[in-house]
Amino acid sequence: MLKVLHTADWHIGQTFYEHDRTFEHEQFLLWLVNTITINEIDVLLISGDVFDGSNPSTTSVNLWYNFLANITHVNQHLQIIVTAGNHDSAARLEAPNPFFKYYNIQIIGTVKKLPDGSFDYDKLLIPIKNKEGIIKAWCLAVPYLRPGDYPILNTATSIYAEGIASFYKDAFDYALTKHQPGQAIIAMGHLHTLGTATCGNDKNERSIMGGIEFVPSSAFNDQLAYTALGHIHKAQMIGGKENIRYSGSPIPMSFSEINYQHQVVIFDLFEEKAINIKSIVVPKTIPLLRVPSVPKPLSDVLMELSILPEATADMTDAPYLEVRIFLEAPEPFLRNKIEVALLKKKVRFTRIDVNYAVAEKTEKQLLSFDDLQKLQPVDIFFKIYQAQFKNTPPEDLIELFKDAALSVNTLDN
Repeated sequence: MLKVLHTADWHIGQTFYEHDRTFEHEQFLLWLVNTITINEIDVLLISGDVFDGSNPSTTSVNLWYNFLANITHVNQHLQIIVTAGNHDSAARLEAPNPFFKYYNIQIIGTVKKLPDGSFDYDKLLIPIKNKEGIIKAWCLAVPYLRPGDYPILNTATSIYAEGIASFYKDAFDYALTKHQPGQAIIAMGHLHTLGTATCGNDKNERSIMGGIEFVPSSAFNDQLAYTALGHIHKAQMIGGKENIRYSGSPIPMSFSEINYQHQVVIFDLFEEKAINIKSIVVPKTIPLLRVPSVPKPLSDVLMELSILPEATADMTDAPYLEVRIFLEAPEPFLRNKIEVALLKKKVRFTRIDVNYAVAEKTEKQLLSFDDLQKLQPVDIFFKIYQAQFKNTPPEDLIELFKDAALSVNTLDN
């Protein structure tokens, strides 16, 4: 029996509203080394987005290499399989492979092709061995698939989704040619599956092709013991199957995750099945804080900010703060007023969530071309302001708009 840990979407090097997150990643990686050691993990799967960008900083790269050096020193039997995500530079990530092979680390960043143009599935199929060197399972280590990395089906109604499904089918069929009775087959992937729940306004995981790239859970063969997915930051099962999972990101990516527990997934491979699948909660190094918990008028918000804890010499546990405010109309110098209220407070100020009164729905009136021609810029400004704020714009703001419009008109002429 082999014990496996599945994680993904570390996004090393990410900043949270311009706040550096190196300390958070350091703490997570120290925790991960300890968790792997305590649970006697045999195989570590990292399903994409190790880094937040394709050109990571020296600090980020050092953090990654130090983790690999640390974990392989403490757990010399550990096998590590990594796939590239859409945020990673695939070639950069797998470049050290000639060196990594001596430490039982395999990184798959790109999909190779054979001389005839067909996909080289053998390069994606990694044997998983026990401590005695006997193959107990096979891993289809599929990275994020870009155009050209999957077949184009002439009859497809969704070129991407059906192409990805075809790729996984052919890869699994190839794995069966190597498979022996008693050996499990697992798969990895970095993609967006159909019916996935995302984390609110997290831009990192949003779909990129209007939804047509959603891959159905049926793309993963029922004979797969486990499918380790990345890209979606909320941990979850897919298609009601506990052996097809996103592990989720280990640290928060947006304030929509304020009440969400981040985790990694561990399971046992016994013969051809994944059993004892469970999650382990990742401790949150820096908490998220919303003040107030629901939007309130500015005066109330400033009052609540005034009673926040004072700053201390040690600010490592200072929470990320989102200020939530309700306004009837735009508030001049709003950010400055918030920042002044937060001077010497033990928080990391990130953003202001501004909520305006919801305008009542009115019947839309279609204007003729002649009517549109008669509208001046200030008339359009007046209509938009009134629709958004249920009020007429103040005179000083109208005058400022007129001055701006006049300046633009002068430049155009």
